[in-house]
Amino acid sequence: MTLQRPEYLKRLIGFKDKDLIKVIVGIRRCGKSTLLKLYTDYLRSIGVEDSRIQFINFEDFNNANLTDPKVLHTHILSHLAPDGMNYIFLDEIQLVKDFEKAANSLRLRENIDLYITGSNAYFLSGDLATLLAGRYVSIEMTPLSFSEYCTAMDSDNPGRDSPRQLYEQYLRYSSFPYTLALDNDIEKVHQYLAAIIDTIVLKDVVQRKQISAVAALERLMKFIFNNIGFITSTKKISDTMKSFGFNISVQTVENYLSALEDSFIIHKVGRLDVNGREYLKANDKYYVADIGMRYYLLGDKMKDHGAILENIVYLELRRRGYKVHVGRMGDLEIDFIAFKTGIPEYYQVALTLMDEETRAREMRPLEKIRDNYGKYIITMDPVLGGNDRGIITVNAMNFLLEGQKKAEP
Repeated sequence: MTLQRPEYLKRLIGFKDKDLIKVIVGIRRCGKSTLLKLYTDYLRSIGVEDSRIQFINFEDFNNANLTDPKVLHTHILSHLAPDGMNYIFLDEIQLVKDFEKAANSLRLRENIDLYITGSNAYFLSGDLATLLAGRYVSIEMTPLSFSEYCTAMDSDNPGRDSPRQLYEQYLRYSSFPYTLALDNDIEKVHQYLAAIIDTIVLKDVVQRKQISAVAALERLMKFIFNNIGFITSTKKISDTMKSFGFNISVQTVENYLSALEDSFIIHKVGRLDVNGREYLKANDKYYVADIGMRYYLLGDKMKDHGAILENIVYLELRRRGYKVHVGRMGDLEIDFIAFKTGIPEYYQVALTLMDEETRAREMRPLEKIRDNYGKYIITMDPVLGGNDRGIITVNAMNFLLEGQKKAEP
């Protein structure tokens, strides 16, 4: 079964035939190739002939000769259909050396609509950004959202499990699309996740950054996975690594973290002062691309379900197109300030609000915000009409199952 990714497909359709290169990025095996295939199916459904579609996957050895940018450029131009728009899909483009010049040249043709994918963000800040400033749009993909996961599971076994049961499976057995084919066999899932991690660490990080201390990099990654949602600094991480027996400097830590971020396996979230709208330079939070990976790396001893829920909410906000920061008001923290079209929304995440002290603690920073933008608390508690002085309490399952729609109580 081909998993549907309707929100990402909708975004691509919205940019169809626009004079922009569509750049789809995301962690390896999150579904970028599948998205391109879904889009080519859409094109065929509206009457685009196969002769006007070129799809090249550079991980396919049959296309090894096309990793030379000049050969690739010539090949594409020689296969263009003479009438109408041609749709060119270049999958895992980072495997083509100096691909930026070929992409820029192809973009200049009025009869080419160009789509490219990559599994590492570094090329977006390099020559591609320089050559194509203002001429491309980036779409970041993630593994399956909880809503997508439930839709896929329900298609396979309609009405089998409750949302809460599916949520536990979603965490443990991973959100990577192919894990759905592994029948919740934890050994198979862990073997699959191990292969993804090894590929990311060895290909996307170690080779590109020329890192020799692979053991230190892996220990750093485990530290981040173990401390999701906690404010930390590169100095603190460096000191902790030294206590583990790895003598790496702050600069080295920054280099490793940057490489892991570029590969999309971790996400750094900076802090924003709510009152002054100023970005705070030190002490960030980190979240991870997939909680199933976290179970694989750390085992089943995790009890921090609140931090896990916070991680899931962060990823969901990113999927919905928000720019996300950690909020700060004096000595109070707001889990997330999420911006879309410049408008802020404020989110607290709490496993439960049944304890009055916990509820007061979560409410306090939101109560101090003086603007009238949306204020939300996401919780696992069942919620009925949760609106208290403009602060809306939302059940986490309802929030996540809303997909791209605005969550309401």
